[in-house]
Amino acid sequence: MGLEMYLDLNSQPCRSVFLFAKKTRPFEFKHVSLFTGQQHSEEYAKINPKRQVPAIKDGDFTLSESVAILKYLARKYQTPDHWYPNDLQKRARVDEYLAWQHSTVRPHGSKVFMFKLLLPALTGEPIPEVKVQAALEDLRGSLKTFEEIYLQDKPYIAGDALTIADLVAIVELMQPALSGFDPFEGSVRLAAWRDRVKNEIGVELFNEAHAPLLQVKEMAISMPKNPATEAIKQNLLKRYN
Repeated sequence: MGLEMYLDLNSQPCRSVFLFAKKTRPFEFKHVSLFTGQQHSEEYAKINPKRQVPAIKDGDFTLSESVAILKYLARKYQTPDHWYPNDLQKRARVDEYLAWQHSTVRPHGSKVFMFKLLLPALTGEPIPEVKVQAALEDLRGSLKTFEEIYLQDKPYIAGDALTIADLVAIVELMQPALSGFDPFEGSVRLAAWRDRVKNEIGVELFNEAHAPLLQVKEMAISMPKNPATEAIKQNLLKRYN
């Protein structure tokens, strides 16, 4: 039985897992539609009782949480060392970024995406500008820390080679980028890092992973009205209000 991956590429964590797996080993893609609430089905709960994506099934072993999945795949399948280095200090740099980004880049970038694109599309009403500007200010603060402390003048987060930390970082920053706010604008270092990551991954694969985001607005507007989709909308409004 091969490796199965349960993903929706509208999700940043799913994209990092997708990109890593596409670069390192074969797998079967199992689409779990967040827009239709498929993650809440009883069938999917057998894979991930938390009813979230991403998740994987490797034989009879299931695992959730993107960072745990990335590390598991790197270790089990002995992927090239640069992804999750054996060198203690380089690995610590990767882990340091992964620990930090969960409470900074990820929530701040997600909020900008929600406020500028998804919530207005779902509700038909704009988010108050004061909330949008506050979200942008939070994201700018995280970007400053990312550039000055984590990236500095290095090609990649942990040094000279692409790691899973760079994958996690780039997918999170592409979320607000595709909502109308360019997090790379005005920063030569961040823009150069983005281009290096994109070219190292491969432009075609990078674009494939992010293509679904280009359709998010249309998908949100045309979502069918039923209890499942209404619950999704109310949950998002509650979380981001």
